[in-house]
Amino acid sequence: MPKFVVHEHYAKTHHFDLRLERDDVLWCWAVPKGIPLEMGVRRLAIRTEDHDKSALTFEGEIEEGKYGAGKIVIWDRGEFTFDSIADNKIVFRVKGEKMHGKYVLVRMPKAGEDAWLIFRGKDN
Repeated sequence: MPKFVVHEHYAKTHHFDLRLERDDVLWCWAVPKGIPLEMGVRRLAIRTEDHDKSALTFEGEIEEGKYGAGKIVIWDRGEFTFDSIADNKIVFRVKGEKMHGKYVLVRMPKAGEDAWLIFRGKDN
């Protein structure tokens, strides 16, 4: 079963990084206001570059002057499955320590190429 991690990232701007394992990489989104845990809460998620799978267990400090400089701690982690993957919508189910159930990522092309929304989906 694929793994996921959410990092709390104390960089220039405090945010959270959602990372989903897909093939040999981690698909990544920066979520400025945090991962929604309640139904009805929608948050902006900015698609960022894929990361190496070693990021699944990384915690520590990225030194000043490097991409993502700042402190990174694991906020949540666990396993997940994809329900569906399309160009503009990704539906997945997580089993984490804080995140549970269905989540949806929807692309918002009018807000920019890398802009998505993340929200809780209804568990059927």
